[in-house]
Amino acid sequence: MRLKMRAKALVMAGVLAFFAPLAPSARAAQLVTLRNGFTIRCDHFARVQGRVRLYLSAGEDNYIELAPGDIASVEPAPDSPSAQSVAQVPRSADSLSPGDLDEILAAASREHDLDVDLLASVVKAESGGNPRAVSPAGARGLMQLMPQTAASLGVGNSFQPQQNVQGGSAYLDALLTRYHNNLALALAAYNAGPEAVDRYDGIPPYPETRAYVARVIHEFNRRVLAREALARRARAARIASHP
Repeated sequence: MRLKMRAKALVMAGVLAFFAPLAPSARAAQLVTLRNGFTIRCDHFARVQGRVRLYLSAGEDNYIELAPGDIASVEPAPDSPSAQSVAQVPRSADSLSPGDLDEILAAASREHDLDVDLLASVVKAESGGNPRAVSPAGARGLMQLMPQTAASLGVGNSFQPQQNVQGGSAYLDALLTRYHNNLALALAAYNAGPEAVDRYDGIPPYPETRAYVARVIHEFNRRVLAREALARRARAARIASHP
């Protein structure tokens, strides 16, 4: 089961030069711009064994870990939140077609090196493809981002399909990196939070989380098997047409 599609970027000398004079941990809100243009707001960051941990909240449990080469720049975060409120639902969300969603997922797949069928499986489990979905806990949009997580990932409007999928994909990518490409643990952390996974040293004993992990993996396997079957039929058809 291949989750990643290409290697991560090499370390950039300029970014290393930025982090080198810093203390092992810097506790000040920062805006971190990645090489792919995505922006993450973090409460503080720290250098840990040659990598950079961006802590999304004041504690030490909820973090995204990146290679220094993934980071283009770091600057102090403004005190005020994004001017674009996540409560503003764009009209385009009402007319999101299956084809539109496929294109959004394909773009996020390429951007974050994730299998497109994995992203589609997460979207199906999270929102059923409804960009206006809101959970009882307040998670929003296609990949059900909580407001704090969305803000930390630079998502100004969680109901905007492209922003939501890009943010959710970036978060899932970071969780896969954090848990060494262990899909079950990454999905558990996506559902229950990385602090819960770390506390129990595995999938938390929450019925909802266990069911969620099983549901996403089942759907992902189903999609991969269907994709492989389609590819086999296409190969057979090509061979039959060119004896």
